[in-house]
Amino acid sequence: MKKNKILIYFNTLRINQWLKNFVIFTAIIFSGKLFNLDLLTKSLYAFIIFCLLSSASYILNDIIDYPYDKKHPIKKMRPIASGDISMPEATFILFILTLISLMLALFFSLPFFFLSLFFIVLHFFYSFTLKKQPVIDIFTISFSFMLRTFAGEVATGYHIPIWLLLTIFFGSLFMASVKRHAELVIQGIKTRLSLYRYNEHFLDFLTYTFGTATIIAYSTYAYAEKPPQTDTEFSKFFIRFIPGFEARKWLMISIPLVVYGVARYAQLLYEKAEGERPERTITTDIPLIVTIALWGIIVISLIYLL
Repeated sequence: MKKNKILIYFNTLRINQWLKNFVIFTAIIFSGKLFNLDLLTKSLYAFIIFCLLSSASYILNDIIDYPYDKKHPIKKMRPIASGDISMPEATFILFILTLISLMLALFFSLPFFFLSLFFIVLHFFYSFTLKKQPVIDIFTISFSFMLRTFAGEVATGYHIPIWLLLTIFFGSLFMASVKRHAELVIQGIKTRLSLYRYNEHFLDFLTYTFGTATIIAYSTYAYAEKPPQTDTEFSKFFIRFIPGFEARKWLMISIPLVVYGVARYAQLLYEKAEGERPERTITTDIPLIVTIALWGIIVISLIYLL
């Protein structure tokens, strides 16, 4: 049966991993500007550009990793590794995506263009050499998340607090460490060159360290930062009946959910070896989905209603 070529092209883009780019919206969400139409439009524009840039980086990675992906039980089904898309086709798509993305970024603003260029150059270096270097590979992954966050700031002009930025930094390091652990346990060193310098005990140490750092950074943010005042009818009501309501550390209510989320993600790693595909874990595990949803409801309510 002949495969649908359009569907194959979409699979090559790895649209399911565009989920990572939602971190771009951090700036307007935590600045209380999520419902500002102009800023939301700018964030969406930045999101689309970084989705295209991300897909370009994935295609480059698949081209370079072709010999290793063919040995992987899951990655061998990817269009390039399976032969559904030829190397010339993949190279052409890579060139077009990169060109369109950078042109759109240049039309947006010059600072955003340079940030986008830095993002794609970083991923190019990652695909060619950095991913082969233990520890440096996971820090590169984390830094790419930071660049996405900065893209949201550059696009809107609003900055996020340092402790929230550190939460993203340590959280992405935690997820990258989990991913490497799962790859090492499931496949060994045959599918990724950097894995031969890792061992389970070292990756356990990295997972514990970055998981703990994520919780501490977020807890500090929740305690130290005060949500932007929206002056809603709800906030006026609570201020009237609860003295000093607006000065209380209400964001700390969300800390247990972050702790559980980190613990649940680690549980999935050690019980089910799910860490190799984090985007699948986040979108299919019901307890984790419910935790993320509750956290989002609480944070949005505290910022925009109270």
